Amino acid sequence: MHVSLRSSKLLNVHFLDQQISLLYKVRSDRNRYLLSSLCQQSNLTMAEQAADVNDGGLPGEKVTATETTETGKRKSEEQEQPESKTRGKRRRGAGGKKLRPGERYIPPPQKRNSGVSFSEEHFKETSYYFEGGLRKVHPYYFEFKTYCKGRWIGKTLLEVFKSEFRAESIDYYQKAAKEGRIRLNDQPMEDLSVVLRNNDHMKNTVHRHEPPVVGKPLEVLVDDGEVLVVDKPASIPVHPCGRFRHNTVIFILGKERGISELHTVHRLDRLTSGVLLFARTLETSQKLDQLVRDRQLEKEYVCRVEGEFPKEEVICEQPILVVSFKIGLCRVDPKGKECRTVFQRLNFNGKTSVVRCLPLTGRTHQIRVHLQYLGFPILNDPIYGSSAWGPHRGKGGLFEKSDQELLQALVEEHRSQESLHLLDIPDDACEQAPEQHETSTKTDKSDGASETKTSSECQQPHINSAPPAGSSSSRMTANEATGSCADMSTHMSDKSPAETNGSPTEAADPSGTAPPGSRDHLCSECGLVRPDPTKKELTMYLHALRYKGPDFEYTTRLPDWATEEWVDTD
Repeated sequence: MHVSLRSSKLLNVHFLDQQISLLYKVRSDRNRYLLSSLCQQSNLTMAEQAADVNDGGLPGEKVTATETTETGKRKSEEQEQPESKTRGKRRRGAGGKKLRPGERYIPPPQKRNSGVSFSEEHFKETSYYFEGGLRKVHPYYFEFKTYCKGRWIGKTLLEVFKSEFRAESIDYYQKAAKEGRIRLNDQPMEDLSVVLRNNDHMKNTVHRHEPPVVGKPLEVLVDDGEVLVVDKPASIPVHPCGRFRHNTVIFILGKERGISELHTVHRLDRLTSGVLLFARTLETSQKLDQLVRDRQLEKEYVCRVEGEFPKEEVICEQPILVVSFKIGLCRVDPKGKECRTVFQRLNFNGKTSVVRCLPLTGRTHQIRVHLQYLGFPILNDPIYGSSAWGPHRGKGGLFEKSDQELLQALVEEHRSQESLHLLDIPDDACEQAPEQHETSTKTDKSDGASETKTSSECQQPHINSAPPAGSSSSRMTANEATGSCADMSTHMSDKSPAETNGSPTEAADPSGTAPPGSRDHLCSECGLVRPDPTKKELTMYLHALRYKGPDFEYTTRLPDWATEEWVDTD
């Protein structure tokens, strides 16, 4: 009898050992609970457990692995359910967490809807008018939005405006705050001493003035339902960036032709003219993008350069480094990205040459930088033809200035000539250090000539909008407010300051044609009289002549300045 009882104990011990092994990976608190349950089912006291363990046996009833697991699961659910409900309550709104005295509630960041593109609502913000051969935009109210950037956390609104948004004076921002034009998490901020925290959402309503562009209409070359090809005039940016919104190709097509939902295939500099492709569908866009990546898209440009270009073919393979994305400045440098451009002279008029350019890679300002390096800068290039580069003007990669000194010299030269508008450089740009050569982290998406839109065109004069940290954006159409400007997208509010707690005054336009809201009592631009730029100032002698793929080819006419009989009247 004694042997039989002993054997029973040994069997039970063996069984329980198996159960404990199965539960080895379960959390320790669950182990304790399940072990206790097994012991209770075996009718053993804690003292008996200790004695039997020393003796090598554990008597008790059988409990299957299934029953044990289910028991543990049910208990786990019972324990965790109230905790889960509690966490859910804490996440809902401001009521879940009691705010300390003086603490601000900051709503969670909103998920950015990357599928929203420009619509008729945006196109109706203002209207065009034409004067002196220029396309102009009536001033209008606009709301810039941005989430608090990491470097702003812990700073006051006043400190951020002083250091980051120097387009206006502190006096202006204080007055704007009192009129409700500056909002934080949708609450008017009359006091700019509030300290910014992570996920704070800022809004700034401004009175916006856009620079004029040439009045030449956009010519549509092809529109077959898959691609839209236009002949872009010089001076017009491809899509909203910097001071430009309505005076852009995207808005002009939307406002005047009702064309929207376009996908950018490549971009051109604001001052560059010529063939500009858009995809009508995502499928076509992906196909064209693959052609660009596989270098199956042949691009041909023409330009007019200073001096007598060699008759023989010239190939330049100098690497290009981006000095500053903010102002769109590049130079030849051994640390830059590999490049290759083929040049062929077409004609020479005794002073200047027309050159055919075949960019085989797609770096920022590739054609312009390579021509500067060769000693034949584009005739009226406001950046790479500037004397700010020194006596050699960058020929052979020779210049004795640091990047910062070069930037300062470039700005001062154009400021003295009252032509800063040709650079799209903010007045305070010379006070900012150039970026630390960001070519290693940024990818050029260009047309190969890489006369892609410069980052200087992406500088917002007030508050730039960006998604909250950690958000991701899917592929976006050209109509979206991205402009590939390094994480910028602006959003429009159709409310004027008068409708958002402000009270701007409006003055009648002398011509009687200006729409309401064209003047604002706080706006410094409204009190300025700027001379209109000339058509020549708005045109750089660089033109995208032809784009060719495996089964398509799009070509424009040669511009007047590229013909053999053209003569510079200056």
